[in-house]
Amino acid sequence: MDKKIMEIPVVKKIAAAEEAAWINPGLRPYEEVSLEVTMEDIEDAENRLARFAPFIVKCFPETADRGGLIESVLTPVPMMQAYLNKAYGSGIQGRLMVKQDSHLAIAGSVKARGGIYEVLKHTEDLALEAGLITIEDDYSALASEACRKFFSQYTIQVGSTGNLGLSIGIASAAVGYEVIVHMSADARQWKKDMLRSHGVKVVEYASDYSEAVKNGRRESDANPKSYFIDDENSKNLFMGYAVAAKRLRSQLEELDVNVDEAHPLFVYIPCGVGGAPGGVTFGLKELWGDNVHCFFAEPVQAPCMLLGMATGLHNGISVQDVGLTGLTHADGLAVGRPSGFVGKVMEPLLSGEFTLKDKWLYEYMRNLLETEDIFLEPSACAAFEGPARLLKYEETRAYIREHGLEDKMKDAVHIAWATGGRLVPEEIREEYKKTYLD
Repeated sequence: MDKKIMEIPVVKKIAAAEEAAWINPGLRPYEEVSLEVTMEDIEDAENRLARFAPFIVKCFPETADRGGLIESVLTPVPMMQAYLNKAYGSGIQGRLMVKQDSHLAIAGSVKARGGIYEVLKHTEDLALEAGLITIEDDYSALASEACRKFFSQYTIQVGSTGNLGLSIGIASAAVGYEVIVHMSADARQWKKDMLRSHGVKVVEYASDYSEAVKNGRRESDANPKSYFIDDENSKNLFMGYAVAAKRLRSQLEELDVNVDEAHPLFVYIPCGVGGAPGGVTFGLKELWGDNVHCFFAEPVQAPCMLLGMATGLHNGISVQDVGLTGLTHADGLAVGRPSGFVGKVMEPLLSGEFTLKDKWLYEYMRNLLETEDIFLEPSACAAFEGPARLLKYEETRAYIREHGLEDKMKDAVHIAWATGGRLVPEEIREEYKKTYLD
């Protein structure tokens, strides 16, 4: 490893597996930012999801009450906020809320956004090309046995640590595809079992996420009727996640919450390879520009996005290159090498990052369950490191000062983006509740 890279202060902390806060020096005023993705891309994705709503209702009746919309609630958590302030001295002003993507229909995680969206986009592409439908048709027709038979000749493959595989496996099986999910060593057994119960082929690896993706991509490329969903580089996945922002705006309006210069919004999102948090962040910045401040949270043994962004090397560096194991209880965040596509898009957008030790995943999980009766899987609880420690680090306190936010914090809204949890079996929940780490 280049000696200059190892001398970067935050890289020293990363290599020592220390908890840290990092402020992105590449953050730019949003009006100065030019990206390869746009609001038109978000609207295109939103329109496609609307076209598929009748199909989604037919295949997944649990979405009927929302008319086929796969969306989660935004929940104020004042008792959790009070607990963090009392137990950890967090000093959170304003309002703390949880965006419960942990409870999204079908897949029970944020991956229900990007993963299911990409499956549906591929389905539309195939169906239009084959003349099964036109854009103006009722897409529920795609749930017919004749269409299922058509789609059964095609395969969808993906590499995953768990939740992305669940979303793609469940959605693809519903359409009728053959599905192969390549799962890294970090993937939980219950997620593999659930996929198999849907008729999905699960290929297990003794190595990490990057190896599962590499092998999945190679196997898919060898089959002309196979489509590989690439969490590292997929614009389609990214746009599926980005749609969340416009829906969040409506939810904030329902709660009489304004986001403007006087009322800043802070959003904290757990990060693995980067697709979901990157897509959500892009959508939020498109809507609120400099009035939204987005932070990622990663485990100390697998802070791949932070390492990629802090060095400027993106997917050209892995956590193993600086001596980390990449092993973490946060299975959904157990990624050693970040998405280069997402890292480059985040360069001018992301406010910063937090890293945390695994013990806090379980502590925050119990805190939320005891105060608000909301269960999240441990990976999702990384989101609380942001509000809990925003005022603890000199780096983040300086960020607040330099952005003129000190007098506005009393009117701020903080959103912890809960990324998964609803599908966790009861016996595994009990196991998590009893897990205490040093």
